Amino acid sequence: MNDELQGRAAQPAAIRERAEAEMKALGIDDAFIGRLVDTFYGRVRAHPELGPVFDARLSGRWPEHMEKMKSFWSVVAFRSGAYGGKPVQAHLGIANMSPELFPKWLALFAATLDDIAPDNDAKAWFMATAERIARSLTLSLFYNPALDDPALKRS
Repeated sequence: MNDELQGRAAQPAAIRERAEAEMKALGIDDAFIGRLVDTFYGRVRAHPELGPVFDARLSGRWPEHMEKMKSFWSVVAFRSGAYGGKPVQAHLGIANMSPELFPKWLALFAATLDDIAPDNDAKAWFMATAERIARSLTLSLFYNPALDDPALKRS
């Protein structure tokens, strides 16, 4: 293998190593991610507005969803590249999903982190990541660029 190809192959490994070191410094490991997912989705299921939306979609498939979410958050935190899901497609067509639910999802996530995050830096990292995810999903699922078309706006 030539030097250029070896350099390219080493980049993902270096990214993973830096991410693992960053997460370790924050007190984040797979056990914490498992606890975060289990605690958070336990609260989602009990939430009067979020619970019915999630339950309608995941009834009978909660164990698989939980494993998928643990894998997702592990890949996000450790940048391992192992997650193969398609979050936007997975959220398309969910009955009763609305953009108003995302702030509630984020508030519940923040409350969960308040209770279990090892420190404020870990909470800040997870919240910033969750906010980016929520913003991306909201835009992907609900944004209509035609609404921003100046030709359609009335004076």
